[in-house]
Amino acid sequence: MKLSMMDEKAGKGSLQQLVYDTIAKGIATGEWKESDKLPSVRVMAERLKVHRLTVLKAYQQLLEDGIVEVKYKSGYFVASKAEDVSAEPLAFSPPWEYQARSLYVNRSRLSDIHRHQVDYQMSEALIDPALLPNAFLSNHVKQVFDMYPKVLSTYSSVSGDLELREEMARYFMEKQGIAVHPEELLITTGSQQAIDLISRSLVKSGDAVLIERPTYSPAIDVFVQQNVNLLPIEITPQGYDLEHIEYMMRTEKPKLFYMNPTFQNPTGYTVPVTQRKALVELAERYECILVEDEVYHDIYFGDPPPLPFFYYDTEGYVIHIRSFSKYVAPGLRISVLAARPELMKVIVPVKALSDNGTPLLTQKIFQHYFFSSRLQEHVAKLRIALELRKARMENLLAATDWSWSSPGGGLNLWVRLPETINVDALLQQCLAESVAFVPGRICDPLDRMESWIRLSYSYISEVQLDEGIRRLFEISGRVKLN
Repeated sequence: MKLSMMDEKAGKGSLQQLVYDTIAKGIATGEWKESDKLPSVRVMAERLKVHRLTVLKAYQQLLEDGIVEVKYKSGYFVASKAEDVSAEPLAFSPPWEYQARSLYVNRSRLSDIHRHQVDYQMSEALIDPALLPNAFLSNHVKQVFDMYPKVLSTYSSVSGDLELREEMARYFMEKQGIAVHPEELLITTGSQQAIDLISRSLVKSGDAVLIERPTYSPAIDVFVQQNVNLLPIEITPQGYDLEHIEYMMRTEKPKLFYMNPTFQNPTGYTVPVTQRKALVELAERYECILVEDEVYHDIYFGDPPPLPFFYYDTEGYVIHIRSFSKYVAPGLRISVLAARPELMKVIVPVKALSDNGTPLLTQKIFQHYFFSSRLQEHVAKLRIALELRKARMENLLAATDWSWSSPGGGLNLWVRLPETINVDALLQQCLAESVAFVPGRICDPLDRMESWIRLSYSYISEVQLDEGIRRLFEISGRVKLN
């Protein structure tokens, strides 16, 4: 089984597919039977007269499709019942084959990684539950039921519980000097829902949307689902190239600019205050709505970050998303979307169609929990604990030839690996050995950045962090390109 010279001249993607098909045919025809070990990447590359990387990527695709499997330090093997696995995406085998089929393909690439149960979880940008005041929250839950005995007997309003929105309006004024009316606030089930509501209410198929590069992976998936034209804007430690943004706004006339400007996910960069003022002015001039996703605003390790874009907005061109899920109580999934009336009136109906309102119980628990003096004191201690975790990960990575910019807040390190490391292969092997991280490619609207990874230092203990980084580095030495 050798590829012809014509096949060798095929495009990069098609050549990989030819290798995939050749191996899959060999398995189907019995050349390699169930549980047989496949030839090594080197041997298969020599046999098919192709580059080793082409074979490696074909093997990885066969692995994803369930046709082959990897055994630690042993290589690739034909999977058990491989002929059935590729057609069965579920984790169980139903007693019969259902006939209904979806006409659409929906993706959440970050969720695909999170579905893997691993011991060394560095893909989850969440806080170690051991760092949160769980007993304190439990007591508050009991108090909420005493204060609101009928809390489970009614719905919240679509916009969210009025008492909570009034408290949040006071909070924005006292903490940041932002004047916002309770009717300009919408309680959502996490920031992810807020992004989804905006994408479904303010843009339509074919619209242009500016988006940071790199950025929060699920935001890319949400906007792709709406079939919009994503236009990447590079973010650096110094912020954005405002001249380029103005050119894009003037020529492409984007409807939105989705940004994560404070301890950005995944880079950790923060856009300086001078750019915040200037970008709001550009948004007003070119009528482009700025969607400001502030997930990590309160997780800083030195000075507090700059005031939000929303603070400088006088014409209603900024939508502010503030999530509290990360450091208050992830299980409550509470975020606040702030927008002026003209935008809010088109977002709220979509929220009504989505869930008719975030559950009242979680809102009440959050309200009495978040505004307690005990929790505010805990947040200050939490920053110290997270900064220590960050420093520990950086000390461990200092022994490698990898590079990163140390962030002033947030939960992640954005790490560049040597180009000799195949990150796709690294991820697959790491998952097989109970280690998870986020590959940079899924954070890139252009689907590149193949040498970058996002490592979250906040979710696992310090002991697990030591072992997780050790395993990650050890595995990286086994997946280098030749």
